[in-house]
This record gives sequence, C-alpha cells and structure tokens, in this order.
Amino acid sequence: VLNCGSSSIKYQLLDMAGEPTLLAKGLVEKIGLPVGSFTHKPEGKDKYVVEEPIADHTAGIDLILKALVDPKHGVIKALTDINAVGHRVAHGGEFFAKSARVDEDAKKKIAACCELAPLHNPANLKGIETMEKLLPGIPQVAVFDTSFHQTLPKEAYIYGLPYKYYEDYRIRRYGFHGTSHKFVAEKACKILGWNIEEKKIITCHLGNGSSITAINKGKSVDTSMGFTPNAGVIMGTRTGDLDLGALLYICEKEGLNAAQANDLVNKKSGLQGVSEVSSDCRDLQAAAESGNDKARLALDILAYDVKKYVGSYAAALNGADLIVFTGGIGENDSEVREQVCTNMEYMGVHFDVAANKGVRGQDKVLSTADSKVIVMSITTDEELVIATDTMNLVKYCLLYTSPSP
Repeated sequence: VLNCGSSSIKYQLLDMAGEPTLLAKGLVEKIGLPVGSFTHKPEGKDKYVVEEPIADHTAGIDLILKALVDPKHGVIKALTDINAVGHRVAHGGEFFAKSARVDEDAKKKIAACCELAPLHNPANLKGIETMEKLLPGIPQVAVFDTSFHQTLPKEAYIYGLPYKYYEDYRIRRYGFHGTSHKFVAEKACKILGWNIEEKKIITCHLGNGSSITAINKGKSVDTSMGFTPNAGVIMGTRTGDLDLGALLYICEKEGLNAAQANDLVNKKSGLQGVSEVSSDCRDLQAAAESGNDKARLALDILAYDVKKYVGSYAAALNGADLIVFTGGIGENDSEVREQVCTNMEYMGVHFDVAANKGVRGQDKVLSTADSKVIVMSITTDEELVIATDTMNLVKYCLLYTSPSP
C-alpha cells in the first residue's frame, strides 16, 4: 500500500491471505532535498534508517522495494511475491464513487483531478507510474479519499454560487478522509453487533487535518471538508470555515496574491495561527497547562467547532445512534473528547468522564450505560481499507477476465 505525498511516501506491506497481517511499514521523507530520509520497520526486526539524497519518487520507491527483499531487513524473498499494489489517491472528483483498478482511463481521470488537488494527485499519479516501471504487469488499485462522499445529496454538496461554476468547473463539496470515516463507522458497528444500515452515525476524524461526517444507513450524507480540505473545523494549520469577506479584506490590506492567500489559510492558520505556539495538540495542552491563554483558546475553538458540527449533523440525521472519535487527536486526546461531549445531554449523550480518562489508541465505549447515544473511540486503519479494496478488486478482475477452464 502506497500513500505518496509531494515529498514523502508512506507504505505498508500486508499479507492478505486469511487474517490481514502487517509485514513491514515505513516512510520516505524529504524527496528532492539535499538529504532525504528512509525509515523501514519490518515486523519482528530492528528498524532500518537511511539518510541520503532521494532524487524523486522513483528513487524512493526503489529504496522501499530493495528493503522489502533485503536479506537482513527484508520480509519477502522476491518482488514477485507482491501480487498487487494499492494507492491512496486524494481526489477522484465525480469520476469515482468507489475504488478502481488502475488502467489508462483511470490514470487520465486521476490526472484530470490534479487541478482539484494540486498538492496530492500529481504525487499519487507519480506513485502509480513509478510502480508501472518498477513492477511491470502487477495489478494496481486506486482508493480515493473522496469516493465515500459521492453519496451526498445535491443540497449538501452544491455551494451558493452561480450554478454555472458547478457546471463549468465542478465547484462543489467533495469531502475527504472517506476511507477513514467508512472504516471506523463499520468497525464500531461490528464491535457493537449492529447493522450499519439501520444506524445514524457521526464520525469525527481529528488530526492535523480534521473532518466530521454524517452517515445514514452506511452512506455519507454530509461532511465538513469541502471543495478543498480547508473547510470545516479548525485544523493544525488550516483555518476551517472562514468568512470569505474576511479573507478578501486581509488580501486587500496586506496586498496578498492568490498563492499567498492560499498559503495563509492552509499553512499559517488554524491551531498554529491562533496559538502562535504549535499545530500539535500535545504541545498546546502543555502550553495551556503552563498558563498560555492563546494555546487554551486554540484548543477551545477546536472542541467548540467539533461540537457545532456534531449538533448540526444530529439535526440533519434527525438524531444519532453513535458518535465516533478517530485520528491522531480523536484517538489519543481525552481532553478534546470530553470538551466536545460535555453538555450534550439534550441529544441523549451521557459521557463517561472516568472511562474516557487516559484512553489512547483504543477501541472503547466512552458513554455511560444509560446514554441514548453511544460515544466511542475507534482506531482507524486506512492502509487496511486500501489493502482490502485492492485485494477484492484484483480478485474480481481475475475472476471475470480469466478464460473458462
């Protein structure tokens, strides 16, 4: 499984025969810089770290493949042991409502979405094309951040702009983190013994990038991120929802062009911008405890934003059966979870403060036994979703394209 960023590559190798088993994972960073970094962690073996120039994605993926078969650090005997490659692709536009086998048509559509995700899709496409060179003939599958949200009704995804901008440029709400929202909703229902097609669920994926999703009967019906990942709740360095008039006013006062304005709202704002301390909640908690008012304010804004979205999605769903917290903050920050779920008795949430205390990276119920709405912390695993979709699509294609015996 590959997740290619503009200057990084995250990867996992999974054995999907029977119960999924992680064999190795790692990270390539600082691609194209004078000194790059490659970290490879095989299961049951020591971590392997290399620091050297990594010219491009081809060089980075070549490092990964060599490490996987290395006599000392490897976990497979030969590259022919790899049966398929799954890619996380940020944006599928309106082309992809589900994961897809990569062929020439799929690549053209992914390329067409590069304008919608200029930081991510070109890198995702590089990963696909690199694998074609290094492992020719190996089936590849693209799993899209946006596809789960293609079930949004039109009233939820059309903006209040002249309609021609949707017709001409497909300006609309797309949403992101779809693989995570889908995975944790299904996982929580499985733990609870529920049929997801009978339930109303609000999933909160909170991390450096955060989004909230309303899920009705297993389908996404609204989500907080929009045309770009900048919309919704305040994030690490992103503003979240912002009055566009305020942005235009700042641009006029500061003489900012479009690129500078984009940099302001995506890289210099959010928790970092408000706190002037850090984009990381752990740093903000420490600063707040030592009396830093701006750090406390940033955390309060995050919890308030999430609470507002949970309430609005409960209204959209006509109630909720389950609220799920996931992502780096959602899984590990008990204070943020408590802030969000305090004073929500009006909608049937009775939060168990004691059960929530200190919960990090666990699948756990965080509401009391008499709570009408169950609250849970659920660990996400987007790589497993990608691996599962890849396996299922490759099996399907083999089944229906192989000649009859």
